[in-house]
Order: sequence, then C-alpha cells, then structure tokens
Amino acid sequence: MSVPGSIKVFSGNAHRLLAEDICLQLSCDLGKCSTDRFSDGEFNFQIGENVRGTDVFIVQPTCPPTDQNLMELLIMIDTFKRASAERVTAVIPYFGYARSDKKDRPRVPIAAKLVANLLTTAGAQRILTIDLHASQIQGFFDIPVDHLYAAPIVVEYFRENPIENLIVVSPDTGGAERARAYAKRLNAGLALCDKRREKANVAEVMNIVGDVNGKNCLIIDDMCDTGGTICKVAEALAKSGANEIYACFTHAVLSGRAIENISNSFIKKVIVTNTIPLSNKGELLRNEGRIEVLNVAKLLATGIKSIHDETSVSSLFI
Repeated sequence: MSVPGSIKVFSGNAHRLLAEDICLQLSCDLGKCSTDRFSDGEFNFQIGENVRGTDVFIVQPTCPPTDQNLMELLIMIDTFKRASAERVTAVIPYFGYARSDKKDRPRVPIAAKLVANLLTTAGAQRILTIDLHASQIQGFFDIPVDHLYAAPIVVEYFRENPIENLIVVSPDTGGAERARAYAKRLNAGLALCDKRREKANVAEVMNIVGDVNGKNCLIIDDMCDTGGTICKVAEALAKSGANEIYACFTHAVLSGRAIENISNSFIKKVIVTNTIPLSNKGELLRNEGRIEVLNVAKLLATGIKSIHDETSVSSLFI
C-alpha cells in the first residue's frame, strides 16, 4: 500500500534517544505527543499534531519494563488509528516475549503469538524489527513484518577493528547458523558450545565443539539477559585454552546481576547495539571501555524510508 502522505515518527517512553537519532537520519522532526501517566500509573497519551492521512512510525522497543512499554505501544497504535493516520507501522527494535515462541513444555503459553495478536488488534498495519529471537515469529503476524538484521553493522565494526587469530563461537547449537554467517563474513573459524539449561535464566556449559586453543574468541548471540550463558561459555573457552574472549549481541537486556556477571567474567569486551537503552550500571561499564554500543538508527531509518517509498529492504541484508 503506497502512502502519499509524509513520514511522521513518534516515540513512547522506552527509547526516545533512538527515535531522535532515527529522525536525524531522516532529516525530520520527532512527532509531538504527550507520554505522561496518571497518578495511578495509567498511560496518558495524546498526539500533539495532525496525523490524518500520514504514514506513522512508532518507535518503541518492548524492553524492560516489558509490560509497561508494550501497553504504551498498544495505546499509541490505537490512538493513531483513531486519529485517521493512513498507515501505522510499529517500529520495535527489540521484540519482547520472543523467547516464548513455542509450547515446549506442558501448560505454558506462546506469548510471542499473543503479542502479535495484540499489536494487530490494536491497529498496527506493519511491523519493523531487528534480530527476532526466532525468525518464525514473523509467521505469527497476519500483517507484513520487515525483519532487519544487525549483522551488517556488527561485521563492519569488526572489519574496521579486526581481531587477529579469530574464531566465532555460538553459545548453543540453536545459534549455529547465525555464528556461521558471521564467521564466513569475517573469514574466521567456527566453534559451538554444547549447553544444558536446567531452568530459566540458568545455563550449564558442557563442552566446546571446535579447537579454540590459543585463539581469540568472539561469542555471538542475539540477546543477553542475565549474562549467565555467555559468562559460562567464556569460562569454558578459557578452560579450553582461548586467549582473549569477546562477546557480541544485538539486544542488551542485561537484567538482574548481568552487569556484575560480565564485569567478573573472562570476557574482555562486549559489543552491543542500542536497540535497548543501557541501564545506569551498563553505562558505567561502557565508560570503563568494557561495553561498546553500535548505533542502529541508520539501519532503522533506511528501513522506514524503504517502507514509505515502497522499495526493497533487501539491500539492508548481507
């Protein structure tokens, strides 16, 4: 559907800085709106300008506090539909509840599908996101999903800041395809970690598949929550004779004691993107040079422009 109206980008409270960076890339102003809360905590939203017939993009990662940010997004989508926007696209750099994408145990939900239904019911006509935890989540939607990847940004960073004698490591077998893609583009070796997860957010590394002795390792994953997995992987790599150990993941959730875990681990440096704003503790680690943040604003801005102009987004992939 071609939308002749202008692009208007709005932001909730989840990550306003990213929305402002996107607008800078698009050479437009961030849309005017009120994102306050009533005294009882309910979200009080009002659009501050005319959006009738426009192509609206709402930037709102559903990062922690996940439920709060998700509810904000749903209310914003509903508001723009009722304000007669021609099309409403939810720009969700980090898609929360993505880990609940299948019924792999008795009596558990498929929350990712529920969230997809909620977004569609609210009135979203398109989704723009980065590095879904599971690609099949795209199939949960009955509306178009533009699934971008942070890989081009990450690969460019490591080409500009090469690591000698590099081997890319997947923290589990499920991430092997992602790690293989990075290894191919960085002309590096590949290793896998065999992991047994005893319960949620707790992982026990069993062994390393591949020769990492005397090599510099780069652990690749889509997200980091408590840091338990990558820290245990780093420990296993160190025991297997690895030299310097780096970690790279798109979504820096970093909940609980994640910052402390990473700070006390064998990991020399962590590379993340700004799909999620860093916590105050994360910023401290960033100031120490232990975390570096890559900006996805240009990637998202290009995706937004392509959606508006009805052009291909395939050029954004590698």
